[in-house]
Amino acid sequence: MAFETIHTANAPAAIGTYSQAVRSGDTVYLSGQIPLDPETMELVEGDIDAQIRQVFDNLAAVAEAAGGGLGNIVKLTVYLEDLGHFPRVNEIMAQYFREPYPARAAIGVAALPRAAAVEMDAILVV
Repeated sequence: MAFETIHTANAPAAIGTYSQAVRSGDTVYLSGQIPLDPETMELVEGDIDAQIRQVFDNLAAVAEAAGGGLGNIVKLTVYLEDLGHFPRVNEIMAQYFREPYPARAAIGVAALPRAAAVEMDAILVV
């Protein structure tokens, strides 16, 4: 099966041995995004809200590079160091998504790359 890697300078460059996204047919698998500023490759400054927004912005940039957008996400996985932030994810997500919302899972983790408080990955259909 053939696949295509997706890359955009509008989202953080991969910090390991992975692609920002991979397309197979009409399905695009977005790698996890943490709240890195794509220009500086540093974590955004600010509270959890700033981190959540940056992650959604990064996901949107990769989705657009794949020919879609956040509205094409069918599955979203959210990783949080503190599940107490889950209500903030819901509130901010409502500013980025419209119904029908994607399927979603939220997972509490002990640590994330670069000491981020949140990471998300997604599956799109375009």
